[in-house]
Amino acid sequence: MKTIYLIRHAKSSWDYPHLADIERPLNERGIRSCDLMAQPILNSPCCFKQVYCSSAVRAKLTISLIARALEPMQVDWLEDDSLYCFEHLSLLSWLAGLDDAFDEVVLVGHNPAFTDLCNALTCENIVNIPTCGYAKLVSVSCSNWQSVADTPFMLESFLTPKKVKN
Repeated sequence: MKTIYLIRHAKSSWDYPHLADIERPLNERGIRSCDLMAQPILNSPCCFKQVYCSSAVRAKLTISLIARALEPMQVDWLEDDSLYCFEHLSLLSWLAGLDDAFDEVVLVGHNPAFTDLCNALTCENIVNIPTCGYAKLVSVSCSNWQSVADTPFMLESFLTPKKVKN
């Protein structure tokens, strides 16, 4: 079985119009959402062993703040330029290249790629994974990452800052 954990980056700031999209930081709401979501994501449960993050500043800040909120637990991640993408077919291709030695992967990245990936793999109809939203996708029978696109997954957990806050 393979499991994919999706963490969409938290709310980014538009206060610096001179910055390129990849350089935008988080705004105050985004920073608060990381702290709010860290423990519920861990409790889903989420395995923070194979964590890969988009190279966008807002994504790196998201995983960094979530990791800080989970201390003393150690959360390490790898930055991957390929995850700075906005369409799910790129994510499927990236997932197909993973090593089958591990069964779980955490991705920190962007929409609409995450929402579209979630819906394509699970046949759900999620309108939007919001900023700092989280989805846990568990395969029904997938034994290798190369066949991830052809394997049905179940949406086992879907958390949003708004749901967690209430």
